[in-house]
Amino acid sequence: MGSEVIIMPIIIGSIFGIFYLYFSTRNKERLALIEKGADASIFVKGREHTAPIWKVLILNIALLLMGIGVGIFIAMLLETYTTINADSIYPACIFLMSRTRLICWLHHDKTIRQIITYALS
Repeated sequence: MGSEVIIMPIIIGSIFGIFYLYFSTRNKERLALIEKGADASIFVKGREHTAPIWKVLILNIALLLMGIGVGIFIAMLLETYTTINADSIYPACIFLMSRTRLICWLHHDKTIRQIITYALS
C-alpha cells in the first residue's frame, strides 16, 4: 500500500530534477562563455537543413515497435525450445531488442550524417 504513494513523487521529482539540471547547466555555461568574452551569436542557432521533428519521431517509434516485435518473437522461440521461465524472458527480450534496434539506428544515423558532411565539404 505504501509503495504506490511513494512512486508518483519519485517520478515527478526525477523529471523535475532532469529539467532543472539541464536548464541550470545550460545557463551556467552561457554565463561562463559571456564572461570570457565569447561572441553571443553562438547562442542563436540558424535554421539547419534537418528533417522535421515529426518524421524523426515517427521513424523512432516505428523502429522501437519493430524491436519490440523482434523481442516478442525471440522470447517466443526461447520459451518454446528452452526451459526458461516465460515470466522473465518476455520483458527481458522485449527491452533488449528494442534498445538494440534503437542503438543500431543511432549508429546508422551517425554514419549517414558523417557521409553527408564529408560529401558536402
